[in-house]
Amino acid sequence: MVKFGPAGQDEEYAGLYKSTLHMPSYLAQRKLTAFEYQCGHGVRVSQKSAEALGEEGKRHNIAISLHAPYYISLASADEEKRLNSIRYILQAARAVDWMGGNRIVVHPGSAGKMEREEAMALACDTMQLALERLDEEGFSHIRICPETMGKINQLGTLEEVIAFCQLDERLIPCIDFGHLYARSAGAVEGYEETAAVLDALHNQLGEERGRSFHAHFSRIEFTEKGGEKRHLSLDDPSFGPDFSPLARLLQERKLSPTIICESAGTQVKDSMTMLELYRQASKGERREARDSH
Repeated sequence: MVKFGPAGQDEEYAGLYKSTLHMPSYLAQRKLTAFEYQCGHGVRVSQKSAEALGEEGKRHNIAISLHAPYYISLASADEEKRLNSIRYILQAARAVDWMGGNRIVVHPGSAGKMEREEAMALACDTMQLALERLDEEGFSHIRICPETMGKINQLGTLEEVIAFCQLDERLIPCIDFGHLYARSAGAVEGYEETAAVLDALHNQLGEERGRSFHAHFSRIEFTEKGGEKRHLSLDDPSFGPDFSPLARLLQERKLSPTIICESAGTQVKDSMTMLELYRQASKGERREARDSH
């Protein structure tokens, strides 16, 4: 079963509550089943607060993941920055474990002035060291999810994320469909293009990760030269991608990813819209099956 939910607090929730503690019940009332806690600017949540959120998540059947700090840089030329990146990953793993979750989303960082091949080799080495640290600290059950990125100068093409995940079966790809759309200047959109992304996951990472990958989704404005500019709401038609092709493919292929909505301020509403589109795709599939008989 596909899990849907928001990244962090949307505008409506923030207007009602000061704490994230009510989020699981808030989401459950709206038939959503996932939540991604945001630590983009640092892992600052206390153990007490994290465990309380985890209890609420368990009570309301909400799968909790966590977004690690944005400033992780796996391929930095500065060794201290790479070591700090490993420390941030460890902090994120500890926090999500307190919350009862087991997935942390990680931005690989940029290539800097290196050639991409050199940067990827260094980033893969840093990722391996991060996995070793997780093992040493008792967090071998935590799954790192390297994310596809929207800016062209960042590491995080689909191929690069797959390369990260080929290092170890515990690595789960975080496919941000908005980012792929933005960094391709709108080329990665539609049924065939989305199917090609899913094919690549299945063919290169196997059935399990091809079925239960992590994902982010939102419409994203982009520029031709730089890629991602800003996130939009689903009801803004000026940029894509459209969710309907992915909804149809998830139904056709019986996939069960966790899909986190990163819309601008309307994450919960848009998560509900995606859930409804997914359900409609199921009804359409059943109709086609009946008509074929």
